[in-house]
Amino acid sequence: MATLDDPAPGMPAPAINAPVASFTTTQEALERCRRYRMENGLYGVVEQNLGRIMLEIGAVGAVTVPAALGTRVRDRLRAGGGPGAPAHGRCGPIIGHPRSGRWTFLTAHADAPVDDTTVLAALYRQCAALALPGTRIVLPSPADERTGYRVWIDSPEGHYRPDLAEVIAAMRGDDPPC
Repeated sequence: MATLDDPAPGMPAPAINAPVASFTTTQEALERCRRYRMENGLYGVVEQNLGRIMLEIGAVGAVTVPAALGTRVRDRLRAGGGPGAPAHGRCGPIIGHPRSGRWTFLTAHADAPVDDTTVLAALYRQCAALALPGTRIVLPSPADERTGYRVWIDSPEGHYRPDLAEVIAAMRGDDPPC
């Protein structure tokens, strides 16, 4: 006789030794998540099994680029972005992924997917990835920062995030890095 703990026919058994975040790790993530919500308008949720702070793309957008390109994009955004872009000296929040050598720029809302194939092709040629609405990204948690797995290159400043168009304009003119 099957019990509620038995997997459905054809389904793998649940992992017995799945990693579980410690109580302290989860509490630190909850505290950081609360701060992101109140101070930065980043409405993430804590995945309690791992102590990760997850953010759904929609009200916030994201584009991930190789770190070398990210450095140039950040400098251009600080200098005023691309042609016609306002010079405000800010580049918005940037998450670093040291192990993969990539940066993720958080942008203003991304409620609608980018349908311009020219833009998507340019992103592809630069080894950049645009997070689509409804997907989830991970924000740096205290545990991530301690291990160097995920860090802030530029921490969020209030609720400011550049428009996706500003970040893409700052990427233009670069030779494909890959």
